[in-house]
Amino acid sequence: MTLPPLPGPLPAFPPGFLWGVSASAFQTEGAATRDGRGPSGWDEFAAQPGRIKDGSDGSLGTGFYDRYREDVALLAGLGAGAFRFSVSWPRVVPDGSGAVNPAGLDFYDRLVDELCAHGIAPVPTLYHWDTPLPLERAGGWLNRDTAHRFADYASTVAERLADRVPMWITINEPAEVTLLGYALGEHAPGRKLLFDALPAAHHQLLAHGLAVRALRAATAAEIGIAVSHSPVRTAGDTEEDRFGAELYDSVYNWLFADPLLTGAYPDENFAALMPGPVAEDLKVISSPLDWYGVNYYNPTLVGAPAPEALDSFAGFDMPGELPFGIRQIEGYEMTDFGWPVVPEGLRDMLVGLKDRFGDRLPPIRITENGCGYDGIEDTRRIAFIDGHLRALHAAMADGIDVRAYFIWSLTDNLEWIEGYGQRFGLVHVDHPTMRRTPKDSYRWYRDVIRAQHGLSRPTAG
Repeated sequence: MTLPPLPGPLPAFPPGFLWGVSASAFQTEGAATRDGRGPSGWDEFAAQPGRIKDGSDGSLGTGFYDRYREDVALLAGLGAGAFRFSVSWPRVVPDGSGAVNPAGLDFYDRLVDELCAHGIAPVPTLYHWDTPLPLERAGGWLNRDTAHRFADYASTVAERLADRVPMWITINEPAEVTLLGYALGEHAPGRKLLFDALPAAHHQLLAHGLAVRALRAATAAEIGIAVSHSPVRTAGDTEEDRFGAELYDSVYNWLFADPLLTGAYPDENFAALMPGPVAEDLKVISSPLDWYGVNYYNPTLVGAPAPEALDSFAGFDMPGELPFGIRQIEGYEMTDFGWPVVPEGLRDMLVGLKDRFGDRLPPIRITENGCGYDGIEDTRRIAFIDGHLRALHAAMADGIDVRAYFIWSLTDNLEWIEGYGQRFGLVHVDHPTMRRTPKDSYRWYRDVIRAQHGLSRPTAG
């Protein structure tokens, strides 16, 4: 097979820069009821008619639980230096607290051994949205106790795996869990609480801080978190446009980053709406990190909210809808998912983080970046990744300390409520058979990694 033409060689990244790929448990593992795994909130949510847009069975994943050796071999063929996977909380602690499932821990033990045997660094994420169902039914992230149960679970996993894991991620994308899961009801658990969802943000942050302490007590190595970021563009020049954009920026970008990196919420109104002893919690939440993970996909264009939202909004009183108006960005190529392709947004976001936090910003790892495109001859995915790597290199040339890049994702998987139709993988998965077929982007990324390590470009095959 002939590789598609490349736009030119990428600039050289620093020696030791880590090239990786990401995935998550719920989206890939399957085996939802096997070997003692308990149900998660996402299992219950996905089983409800109409929740998954294409009607897919969300319990199947990509069969990773049975095919992990095959997928690790694909990672090895890629030359990946690291694999970011997630540990399924209900597979390890089926009820979310109490008894540990030995078979669940054994699976991750085998996976970590397999990765290490191929020279691939295992990078587990402890929470990628699959809250154990008993905890979800008890309030989920609205319940402060969930944060403490998460810390217990983190300790359990670290006690088994810490001797072989060089990097840890506590929580993935707390903003999406808060906004899509608890505020708008588009994701599990399907709550529509609007600003009453803010306790879910605080308790995830508290869970992260408690988990950092638990991981350090278990002598875990470098600890970080994966936070989604999107540079915000203002849709117009009115006061209402600026209000909507600034509020969205605060909620999406700084509601989590500020407490993590400064020990304070970006606005006193947010702090006043959070439950519990907030000042004491923030000391835990801001436990020092070894690195900071950034998930980037595209910028967000925000303008004036709907008039009825503005009319009811006063000092973070709960409006009839969230008070910002998200617009479609025009003038850029769109992915099959309908997201604009804006590589320079990655550079803008990284520079913005450095400007905001200065020396308080730890080294960064890009923990997710990718795109949904169909087809095995996926030249558009190659162009997307190439453009974002160039933007990343430019940010690093500006002095931003970035040490790793993880593509989302290794294989096509369950893209949450979109089902299996949106394909983010470097490897195509025929979902009826689970057959894997490397795409052109897989071969291209393999060649990038080899070239960055100073090896000769291989013959395409």
